[in-house]
Amino acid sequence: MALILCIETGTDICSVALARDGQMIALRESDLGHEHARKVGVFTQELLREHNIAPDELDAVAVGKGPGSYTGLRIGVSFAKGMCYALGIPLLAIDSLRSLAACLVEEREAGIVDIEDWDNTILCPMIDARRMEVYAEHFATDLTPLSPVVAEVVTDRSFEEVLLQRKKLVIFGNGAEKCSGVLEWAEYVSVAPSARGLCAEAERKFKAGETEDVAYFEPFYLKDFIVTASKKKLF
Repeated sequence: MALILCIETGTDICSVALARDGQMIALRESDLGHEHARKVGVFTQELLREHNIAPDELDAVAVGKGPGSYTGLRIGVSFAKGMCYALGIPLLAIDSLRSLAACLVEEREAGIVDIEDWDNTILCPMIDARRMEVYAEHFATDLTPLSPVVAEVVTDRSFEEVLLQRKKLVIFGNGAEKCSGVLEWAEYVSVAPSARGLCAEAERKFKAGETEDVAYFEPFYLKDFIVTASKKKLF
C-alpha cells in the first residue's frame, strides 16, 4: 500500500491530504487565499504529526499540476518538488480539472449532490482564469476525458456542441459563476477544488510508474503569465 501526500493549491483554496492505498485518511484546507506559501507546509506538518507518520514513511508526493493560479501552482509544485528531492521519493502530477471532477463524482456517490440522468451527463469542471475566461475540460461520468483543456472566454455559444449531442452539461468549480447568467441551459452544482480529488489517481499513477522528473517538472499553466506595471506611484 502506498502512502501519498496530496497537494492542491491551484485556486484560492490551499488543500493538503494524506492518502493510503488510494483512500484519503486525512485532510487540511483553507479558503482564505494568499496564504498558500505558509499553510501548505503547516498543513503537511500537522497531518503527519497527528497520524504519527514520519516524512520518510511517505512513498510519493502528488500535486495538482494545473491549470490554475500561476502563483498558487508555483507554490504547490515547488513545495512538492522540495519534499520529493529531500526524501528521494517520486513526484506525481495530476490534472487539476480531473481532480475537481473526481470530487464531484465522490460527492454524488456519498449523496451530497444529486444529479439526475447521470448516464447522459457530461461533467465540466471550471477554474477561474480572470475576466470572463475559464479553464475547462469535459469528462464522462467515469472520468474519461472527452475534450482537451481549454481557456474559454464564456459566451452564450460556449460548449454548444454538448447541446448538439443532446447531453446534459454539469458545470462546477470556482469558474462556474461566470457561466450561470450566460449558459442558462446548463446545470450547476457547488463543488470546490480539493486535494481529496487527487488520491485515487495518485495511487494509480504510483502503481503504473507514471512519475515526473523532479528537477525539470513545471506546472501546466495553459496561458503565459503576464506581468503588468503597477499603477501605484512609488515616489
